[in-house]
Amino acid sequence: MAVVIGLVLIWRGVWYALDWLDVVLLGNNHVVSVVGGIIAGLLILYLPDKDLKEIQKL
Repeated sequence: MAVVIGLVLIWRGVWYALDWLDVVLLGNNHVVSVVGGIIAGLLILYLPDKDLKEIQKL
């Protein structure tokens, strides 16, 4: 249970940090933030093994 709580708290901190960056760096422009987040997420999934099998439907 402690591991789950720890992971949730880390994710919460990351979430708030990204919201802060959205306001400070992007002027609260949600479109740029969303598109950038999608691109960054796809790159993070793609780069280690050069495929996107993680998001394929089973």
